[in-house]
Amino acid sequence: MNHQHISDQPACVVNCAAYDRAGRRRDIHLDAISDVLAVDDGSFVWVGLYEPEDALLDKLQEEFGLHDLAIEDAQNAHQRPKLEGYGSTLFIAAHTAQRVEGHVRFGETHLFVGPRFLVTVRHGASLTFASVRQRLEREPEMLAQGPTAALHAVLDFIVDNYQPIVSDFEQELDALEHEVFAESYRRGTIRRLYELRKELTQMRMAVAPMQDILSQLMRNPSLAIPDEVKPYFRDVLDHAARVGDTIDTLREMVTAAMNVNLSLVTVAQGEIVKRLAGWAGLLAAPTLIASWYGMNFEHMPELHGRYSYWILIGGVALFCTGLYRYLRKVHWL
Repeated sequence: MNHQHISDQPACVVNCAAYDRAGRRRDIHLDAISDVLAVDDGSFVWVGLYEPEDALLDKLQEEFGLHDLAIEDAQNAHQRPKLEGYGSTLFIAAHTAQRVEGHVRFGETHLFVGPRFLVTVRHGASLTFASVRQRLEREPEMLAQGPTAALHAVLDFIVDNYQPIVSDFEQELDALEHEVFAESYRRGTIRRLYELRKELTQMRMAVAPMQDILSQLMRNPSLAIPDEVKPYFRDVLDHAARVGDTIDTLREMVTAAMNVNLSLVTVAQGEIVKRLAGWAGLLAAPTLIASWYGMNFEHMPELHGRYSYWILIGGVALFCTGLYRYLRKVHWL
């Protein structure tokens, strides 16, 4: 395989290579794309870009004959995941995800796929497709299937990168569930549960359309996907469906954990209120008796008894002891 370095390519051009019908690679300059496509020898061109300037996209539009609307979408890095057809060319917008410092960062990959070319345009948080190209170049029989094989490898790479993020979510949710049932209430737990549900919702918005894109790719006749490649797209669709199901399950579990957390907080507050009410009852009894005998009436027979003071103290103590035992029995203290 020829890996000639093209030194005067723009910095945003990560890869620009032509693959012949045997899957052998030849690095080319952007200006040579039209020359390669002019020869009907079964080869195809794969161009990889990262946050390109508008002028470069305009040049690729001229080289590959891309539709104006597709180029406009690729220039705008805030597209919803979708698949659109423009004659024999397909435009795909897919959301990518990376876990950075404990939080998920989302990016976009836009793909132009034609009978003899594949253009990938990455924006934001997105891993390079260098490993995808290297793996395919070790399997030239796959590259010999044309740009659809490369398209499958890219989409498979994007979907596979969802799985570790979802696995991290599962581990984090497991840890948060233990914190939910901790003895002391932690405000940070409910905050992180809310953030986790928000990130899962964002992941769902990225994964669910991917399933629809893969389904359309398998049914779309305009790209003429070879029968040998279709099972690979079905495999990616299966992976995306499993990730989507896992995300739905985790969202339900996070919602349940939030409800349990709030319920436990409410129960704990109720227990505190019960204990305060119990102690208030214990204090109210002697206060009531003391206030009764604190009235300044002259004719109160109990005030003149020799043992009235001690009898009163004993009665208060006996009443409070009985009330205390009752409150303990009903778990109010």
